[in-house]
Amino acid sequence: MDKRLLDILCCPVSKTPVRLLGRNELDALNAAIERGAVDTVAGAPVRTRLDEGLITVDRKVIYRVDDGIPVMLPEEGIGTVQLNDFPPAA
Repeated sequence: MDKRLLDILCCPVSKTPVRLLGRNELDALNAAIERGAVDTVAGAPVRTRLDEGLITVDRKVIYRVDDGIPVMLPEEGIGTVQLNDFPPAA
C-alpha cells in the first residue's frame, strides 16, 4: 500500500491512525475467521480471509483491504476484542 495513503488514513469513528497488519496479526485473524469466530462491529459474520488489513494504532479495530483499496466503513470494521489468540503488540 502506498505510504502516502497510509499516512492520511484513520479510523472513521475514532480518528485514530491506522497501520498495516503484521503477518502474525493477519494469520491470527484469518485463523479466527476460518473458525467462524469473527463478526464485524455491525454483527455480520466475516467469512472471507483477508489478504491485507489495516489496524488502528490502539489495536482496537481492523479494516480489510480489498485489491489494494482500504474499506474504511465503520460497520465493516472488525473489533479485536473478540480475537482471543490475537498476538500482543510488538
